[in-house]
Amino acid sequence: MPQKPQNIRIVTLGCAKNEVDSEEIAGVLRNQGFDLDGSAKTSDVTIINTCGFLEASKQESIEAIKKAVRSKGKGKVIVAGCLAQRLGEELVRLAPGADAYIGVGQMGRFDQIVNSTLQSRTTILELEPPHHRWADVKTRARTGRPWSAYLKVSEGCDHKCTFCTIPSFRGKHQSKPMERVLEEARHLAASGCKEINLIAQDVTQYGFDLYKEFTLPKLLAELNAIDGIEWIRILYFYPNRLTDEVIEAMATLPKVLPYIDIPLQHAHPETLRRMKRPWDGERYLKLFEKLRASMPECAIRTTYIVGFPGENEEEFKYLLDFTREARLDRVGAFLFSREPGTPSHDMPDQVPTRLKKERYDRLMRLQLMISREINKGWIGRSMPVLVDEIKDGWSAGRSFRDAPEIDGWVYIQGDHEAGKVHEVTITEAGDYDLYVQSPDSKRLLQPLRMSGPRSPQ
Repeated sequence: MPQKPQNIRIVTLGCAKNEVDSEEIAGVLRNQGFDLDGSAKTSDVTIINTCGFLEASKQESIEAIKKAVRSKGKGKVIVAGCLAQRLGEELVRLAPGADAYIGVGQMGRFDQIVNSTLQSRTTILELEPPHHRWADVKTRARTGRPWSAYLKVSEGCDHKCTFCTIPSFRGKHQSKPMERVLEEARHLAASGCKEINLIAQDVTQYGFDLYKEFTLPKLLAELNAIDGIEWIRILYFYPNRLTDEVIEAMATLPKVLPYIDIPLQHAHPETLRRMKRPWDGERYLKLFEKLRASMPECAIRTTYIVGFPGENEEEFKYLLDFTREARLDRVGAFLFSREPGTPSHDMPDQVPTRLKKERYDRLMRLQLMISREINKGWIGRSMPVLVDEIKDGWSAGRSFRDAPEIDGWVYIQGDHEAGKVHEVTITEAGDYDLYVQSPDSKRLLQPLRMSGPRSPQ
């Protein structure tokens, strides 16, 4: 243990899963007496929690490492997380000068890692295959809004999608034991959390490795019984595992929101075959029918990859037709990124960047019209909204349709207490956002942005 508290700064890049990892790292360190004030001008240790999902995130992480190394002075820099695991010793060559390079899954022992780095005169490399060490529940140091939290229920992924790098550095699927998930949810509720957002690479696979059955419905029932939790949101369903049992649990448990985030990646059967993804557009439409029959208000979100190798005009038009017929609340899209180490990197018929961008624009213009039409259908209707921010006489919140950071806002005229759920009646609709205005106010032509827009979706 250091003789005096060491000041530590944590830089988090990438997704919500990394955010949870950083909060666990911070909690472990704070519990051992380290100072994570964040307001200090210099830090004894800077931890870069990297993202390695796409080429763009790789470059962002490398630049963050180089910047930290340039400014570290007598301090130490620890590179952690996905990119360290993905690139291994190659990252030392691409972004040299850090004092330690640590792979994923090490949150629970980061006090040992920091102490070793402070004492070592040589570069530390800990890049063995992933083995996730869950941190003690009560040590997690929350950094976001206290009333909303991500709760990670598993790590890794067993699927073999030909475009995805995640299994190569996050490892195979590993569920967090149910009693540990429930303990964490109770701890969050006791600290004032009202909304928990369950996250995993594939939340529908939860429990199979531990209990030899898919236990998401049972987990949802247990979470639904926890006092203090008002909203339970589920992120990242896998299409062919969104079973009748899961749908029934969502439809009957009052705290589980009718919100489906189901990354389809595409709809044309041949494109999906090359991706090694299940089913096709026709089966997806039938699934949506089943969801809407069980949960008529259900909000459905998906993401697509545009310009996957071999995607021709016929396949892309099929995707447009599918999107037009599916009428999903939210659609996001990525341009295909050619990632080293994935099968798709070396596939023939790579789509030119110019064409990928042109298709992306066509897709998002179509979805914008669909989103606007769906939003207009909410005018005059009431919905509960969890307020997140207040600024300049307006409150910004989220309904059951809006996951943190990725979906739209509900803007409410006037100051409404943050962290509370308010029942409101929608008076106006935009392309991605909804508005609640007093009858005598003028039409809001330029939407007020709070912590940043979430579109294109």
